[in-house]
Amino acid sequence: MEAGSSLSVEGNRSVNIIRLSSANQGENVDRDMAAQPTGIAGIHDKPLPCFGCGIGWFSFVLGFVFPPLWYCATIIFFIDYHHKDPRERAGLAASAIAALICSVGGLIALLVIFF
Repeated sequence: MEAGSSLSVEGNRSVNIIRLSSANQGENVDRDMAAQPTGIAGIHDKPLPCFGCGIGWFSFVLGFVFPPLWYCATIIFFIDYHHKDPRERAGLAASAIAALICSVGGLIALLVIFF
């Protein structure tokens, strides 16, 4: 087989096999580097919503202008939306932490003003 050739596996799916030769040893050594199916879209192949940065980070950034977005992202975080796409977890968690800090800061401000 030549470099970059394809094998037919399980009907319509094909597997690309990359073969390398070892120049250091002076001999040709065939190695199957990447025998992965082609043409199959996984969960991480789709772009994230909200301009590619995800709902969590989008809410986190816009939350500095409109803080209720942090609370919306916190609700989304607690209903386990990040199980659909694990790439959303960090942004949603950051929004939840920002909502917590905003709540504590607001509570302290109210206590200082009224007491």
